[in-house]
Amino acid sequence: MKKSVGIIGANGYTGSELVRLLAFHPNIELKFLYSRSNSGVKISDLYPDLDSVCDLVLENTLRPVDILFLCLPHTESAKWLAERPADDEVLIIDLGNDFRLSTHFGSRDFVYGLPEIHFNEIQNSKSIANPGCFATAIQLALLPLAKENLLKDVYTTGITGSTGAGQSLQPTTHFTWRNDNISAYKTLNHQHVDEILKQINSLNNQEVELNFVPWRGDFARGIFTSSIISCDLELEKIYSLYKDFYKDSPFVKVSEKPIDMKQVVNTNFCTIQIEKKGNKIAIHSTIDNLLKGASGQAVQNMNIANGWEQNLGLNLKPIAF
Repeated sequence: MKKSVGIIGANGYTGSELVRLLAFHPNIELKFLYSRSNSGVKISDLYPDLDSVCDLVLENTLRPVDILFLCLPHTESAKWLAERPADDEVLIIDLGNDFRLSTHFGSRDFVYGLPEIHFNEIQNSKSIANPGCFATAIQLALLPLAKENLLKDVYTTGITGSTGAGQSLQPTTHFTWRNDNISAYKTLNHQHVDEILKQINSLNNQEVELNFVPWRGDFARGIFTSSIISCDLELEKIYSLYKDFYKDSPFVKVSEKPIDMKQVVNTNFCTIQIEKKGNKIAIHSTIDNLLKGASGQAVQNMNIANGWEQNLGLNLKPIAF
């Protein structure tokens, strides 16, 4: 029997990507798409790529469902749940940042939904806080080293596409500003640093200092990060650590060849490559910010929580050109 799904905030980028993924999921029935600002509008009129994929109309009415995805602006999910409490048996997956650090809310305790380290907790939870996009890419690049207590001072740069800023128009998302342009933002002060450190420090036996400089890129989707640390291990040993750490993680690929962002765009994969010079290593990681960094990972978490195969509905080919 199929599980029924509702999406709150279906008119945004992450909500519409969920529609695209779930429309082809064999165990799911999309029951309603909720939007206050676009109520009465057909989802495919907002996103023509969904024409012939989904004919649902956005509405401001709630219906009983088995699974509820919250695709709301940051800080809005807690307000939503406070005003409209869901039954404890409803699986809630929040794509915002409300419960990544403060996990307790009412009768619910939210699990941090990074499957590569919290699979068992996700499997037994009805409340999942989906990680942030930069947080996913950076954590996956560093977790094997944290497990071996090899992290202390980390220097990370990362570039993200314009969809990472959301659908609301801002001066830095105009085509005329983004095209042929790049800029740093929230230098050493990005909102994902705290959630990264919370997870990294849970594995590492010493406090880690993460120095993160994010960049805005002149492309629509994707993230590429590079993290540099001091490490005396041989490169072959480091690769062995990574491959062992991710041996049961179907969406993480460890590559000994140079990687690029187009290898993962339109997929739920994270690809990692490592380089070494002297006692410095650079760990590169790349994801699609809307999929492994948001909606794809949310579907992966839904699959795990329901006891399904992790890749159900997520067998996607990258867009190579």
